[in-house]
Amino acid sequence: MNVAVVGLGLIGGSLLRALAAAGHWVVGYDADPATRAMARTAAAQALDGRWQVAPSVREAVGRATLVVIATPLPAVPSVLDEIAETAYTGLITDVVSVKQPVRQLVDGSQLLAGYVGGHPMAGRETAGFAAADARLFADCAWVLCLEEDTDLADWLAIAHLLTGLGVRVVPTTAEEHDRAVAAVSHVPHLLASALAVAAAEPLAGTLAAGSFRDGTRVAASPPGLIGAMCGGNAGPVLDALDAVLDQLDVVRAALLGREPVRTIREWAESGHAARTSWPRGWGEPTPMLARAKELLELGNAGGWISHVAPDHRSVTAVRPV
Repeated sequence: MNVAVVGLGLIGGSLLRALAAAGHWVVGYDADPATRAMARTAAAQALDGRWQVAPSVREAVGRATLVVIATPLPAVPSVLDEIAETAYTGLITDVVSVKQPVRQLVDGSQLLAGYVGGHPMAGRETAGFAAADARLFADCAWVLCLEEDTDLADWLAIAHLLTGLGVRVVPTTAEEHDRAVAAVSHVPHLLASALAVAAAEPLAGTLAAGSFRDGTRVAASPPGLIGAMCGGNAGPVLDALDAVLDQLDVVRAALLGREPVRTIREWAESGHAARTSWPRGWGEPTPMLARAKELLELGNAGGWISHVAPDHRSVTAVRPV
């Protein structure tokens, strides 16, 4: 594939570097002139691959057979409009952290035929092309959405590309993705921000150590990113946040009760069990036919694919024990 990456922040820039390091032809574009200049300079200095940087979306997608949209959600509509103006007819994927809103935007742009939604679970609290790392996606879980109207051949072509980068491709739907990431990614950003604010006094800052560092790490993410991914996934985030608040209400009641030590210890047992059993164990990689129903069952059971056969008829699957 010839790949165009539109948006050269942490994820887009890292993908640009990873594709180039793997020997692919890749061109990047970013709306920020300073980012484009930084990416051009980095390309000239790169030791493990070269890439090009285009001055516009039109020129970026000119030779591409796959376009990756790597912008924040609010910028997606304008990017789709620019792609549509080029009469592009190839494959499109994205790395936006919510999937149903992007799918709706793509549907409205008349580009849905070649679209496969994607999301790598590989973010960091740092941002921008300066933080980009070609190794960011090694062994990361990368969702590829497989909807009823997704062309399986398109899905497998993109999965083949990604597994070649060492990615664990997880097949699921946009709806299931948004529900799951609300709990494991979006609400943790809100909790981290709330904790950082609640503990913002001098003595607490001096005493803060590992628990505070780990619990607030993602609060250092750009506020615009937190707003876009949580606000863009409002319904599932509300459900996940309510579930957490219900748990905290139990703790609050325990603190007001007669035996807070015992009650909180008993309450904490389920969280302890959940955390100490993560990550789960995995079975041996096994071959399976590349059929949509079986792929979705694999992903929704917590499995993934690690390899796509050259003829795209079969995949290598890994399932939880």
